[in-house]
Amino acid sequence: MIGFRDTADRLAATARDLESAGIDHFWAGEAYSGDGVSTLGFLAAVTRTATIGSSILPFYTRTPTLLAMTAVGIDQLSGGRCILGLGASGPQVVEGFHGVAYDAPLARTREIIGICRSVWQSEKLVHDGAKYQIPLPEGLGTGLGKPLQLIVPPPRDEIPIYIAALGPKNVELTAEVADGWLPLHYWPERVDVWAPSMEAGLARRAPDRGPLQIVAGGSLAITDDFQELRDRGRRMLAFYFGGMGARSKNFYNDLLCRYGYAQAAHDIQEAWLSGRHREAMALVPTELLDATSLVGPAGWVQERVEAHRAAGVTVLNVEPVGENRLADVELVKSWLT
Repeated sequence: MIGFRDTADRLAATARDLESAGIDHFWAGEAYSGDGVSTLGFLAAVTRTATIGSSILPFYTRTPTLLAMTAVGIDQLSGGRCILGLGASGPQVVEGFHGVAYDAPLARTREIIGICRSVWQSEKLVHDGAKYQIPLPEGLGTGLGKPLQLIVPPPRDEIPIYIAALGPKNVELTAEVADGWLPLHYWPERVDVWAPSMEAGLARRAPDRGPLQIVAGGSLAITDDFQELRDRGRRMLAFYFGGMGARSKNFYNDLLCRYGYAQAAHDIQEAWLSGRHREAMALVPTELLDATSLVGPAGWVQERVEAHRAAGVTVLNVEPVGENRLADVELVKSWLT
């Protein structure tokens, strides 16, 4: 993950250094700071070989055709290195910050994927779905809309689409129709939590779609003095499990329950939403903190990398946080090649 933490000069230098050290993918996200597309375009300009993916662009805030056009633009600027990573975000952000109703995420995901793929085929776009009608039917607008197609053919007739999904039905849909899956807080030893959804989705997957790519990992630091660095992850985990969503709807809290920590999920949420953030951080299960981290001695980190591989991860997503970040990336890269 890379983005708005640095000035433009430092961001460019960091991206180039990481690419030279062996990073294959850069991911730019979007919450409610700067937009993600700006970072994607910047990365396209300052890198040469790494894939550039959005992780994620919330799809409620853009039309399906704009998402398709954005991917075409990044793909053109990067020489065919774009991945379009999409997700529903959550009702607090979508409704609270963007003022858009959060409805039917599954139906919208399926339709958006179909629309994007149609646009990339450079055919005149006609789509009649439950959530999107293109062109807009007479009676819902001026009646002057007509089917259009891209003026210039895109570099590729299909750009990979990865979906951020956590809920059982979302994961099932992702396994069925997407090119890749972007799970958060992926615990390799608890991969059975996802198994029914994955099996159901893969059973309906088109044979020519190819294997589903899975992107997961964690903070990376290879060091014997690891505890303080590993514990830094507590705040982010407590924020997601406790505060990234309303009390009645928090997808990350639901995942913690499915991992077998229903009481901890309840207590973390109560503490965080009551402003007791340090208490919430302390309540994060140490077992989960360790299992979703790549911070520790070299042998231990290598075991965690292999655990991710054994659990189906195809793209190891690392966030270098140690003093020797480039060396850490190079060492992990050597284990994988």
